[in-house]
Amino acid sequence: MWAACKVKIRDCLAPTSVTLKRCLKPGATMAKSKFEYVRDFETDDTCLAHCWVVVRLDGRNFHRFSEKHNFAKPNDSRALYLMTKCAQTVMEELEDIVIAYGQSDEYSFVFKRKSNWFKRRASKFMTHVASQFASSYVFYWRDYFEDQPLLYPPGFDGRVVVYPNNQTLKDYLSWRQADCHINNLYNTVFWALVQQSGLTPVQAQGRLQGTLAADKNEILFSEFNINYNNEPLMYRKGTVLIWQKVDEVMTKEVKLPAEMEGKKMAVTRTRTKPVPLHCDIIGDAFWKEHPEILDEDS
Repeated sequence: MWAACKVKIRDCLAPTSVTLKRCLKPGATMAKSKFEYVRDFETDDTCLAHCWVVVRLDGRNFHRFSEKHNFAKPNDSRALYLMTKCAQTVMEELEDIVIAYGQSDEYSFVFKRKSNWFKRRASKFMTHVASQFASSYVFYWRDYFEDQPLLYPPGFDGRVVVYPNNQTLKDYLSWRQADCHINNLYNTVFWALVQQSGLTPVQAQGRLQGTLAADKNEILFSEFNINYNNEPLMYRKGTVLIWQKVDEVMTKEVKLPAEMEGKKMAVTRTRTKPVPLHCDIIGDAFWKEHPEILDEDS
């Protein structure tokens, strides 16, 4: 008796909807458990309609993580390239992301204003982006840190913010890029004082306390012969990811009717991919050059 019941239940729970429909009689409704009332406790987290949805990820306790994994100071290009690779993976795997911006251990992803992805639920936006990014970080680690084993899995926290119009979105991205400049200028001077002048971290912090941007630039130039404006743009501006058409060359075996063996030929195809740029996004030039980003019908 019980064996027969198990077979019937298993058949009804087969992964195809066709099988499930066959198990139900016409006009029948799915049985509901008495425990389903607990769903009423779920919070409605639908993002406001017609607004830009931004998901920002930050590395959890990355100060310790960077020390344990011997990141170069003040910037480790391997870590930055890995972050960008993870962001590209997020954009390619998930839907409706029009632009992303990253610096240090953070990345922001902007979803279309008209996106109805997962019915605009904030929890879905955040968890899908965070999980895809974190798993990509582990998956691609060896591609960028060949000689440094991953000692423990990294973590990323996330938040979702909605912005009502184009100007507030541009101001948000400008804020993140301004933050990149402020932090990188400080770190460049700080680590120059520690690594080249022999100051302790506490002494370097005391030396820089109360200094302005002009003061920090002066220290770099007069004491270390470093022109901050010549530092790599990736460090000073961060990384912007936008969709662009890219020609990819791949080798393909082509067999002609009159030939027994195929010939390997180079074939070029055009793909739309998230491409990294290191440029200013605070001014208007970037947005005039790429109007499709804010185009609601793009």
